Amino acid sequence: MSLSREQMLTEMGITPIWVLRDAEPGVTTVEMPKEAAAETDVFPEVAEAAPAARPVPDSSPRPMSPVDRLDWPELARQVAECRACPLCEQRKQSVLGVGDLTPDWLFIGEGPGAEEDVKGEPFVGQAGKLLDNMLASLDIARGKRVYIANAVKCRPPGNRTPEAAEMAACWPYLERQIALLKPKIIVLLGKAAVHAVLHDDKSLGSLRGKRYEFAGIPVVVTYHPAYLLRNLPDKAKAWEDLLFARGLLRELATPELPF
Repeated sequence: MSLSREQMLTEMGITPIWVLRDAEPGVTTVEMPKEAAAETDVFPEVAEAAPAARPVPDSSPRPMSPVDRLDWPELARQVAECRACPLCEQRKQSVLGVGDLTPDWLFIGEGPGAEEDVKGEPFVGQAGKLLDNMLASLDIARGKRVYIANAVKCRPPGNRTPEAAEMAACWPYLERQIALLKPKIIVLLGKAAVHAVLHDDKSLGSLRGKRYEFAGIPVVVTYHPAYLLRNLPDKAKAWEDLLFARGLLRELATPELPF
């Protein structure tokens, strides 16, 4: 069964600027009016209080595969040569990922678009510019403290949403990336990434604002930048998600006080 499709609008020349505002303790969440969100690049201040954790049960143990033993050079070579699904037939090149190999943050999107297929790097179109602004709002930059990957490593035809079988074929590579990176927090961008990592097909609206876990790593769900390009008012919700993720990361960095 295929996931619902989300059109990638990399042709749109929209580049919102995301501005960081630290929420003051005790401030409640403020919802940005739709009219204001469409006209401004500044997010409302929102509280960073974290809802109760919602860990995802671990799947049943599986036997180790050859991919589980790959280091970075071997993983990159195997992804470049992969013929595990039909997506390889139309690709110019596979797109493994980019960034810091010892990151705090791991952002996972859905799959390469036309520009990514040419350049061999994820998120380099208009959606990529918006993602860079999202990173800047967290005081991080591409290549520093963050790694960016996708659920599939080859471009789906017409930039369509990857299908379940395609994500399943690429999953061992993404799983190995997570194991090698050991990020402190994972942010899933859109339904395809949620399906790949959490195996959940519920609406994003019902999945947002909760803490999940994968391999003991906190996981947060938010919208894909391509979706935000055509739904600018939802930037306010995405900003809340980023603050929620940052709050979880700060909790991990704060040692527990003795009783």
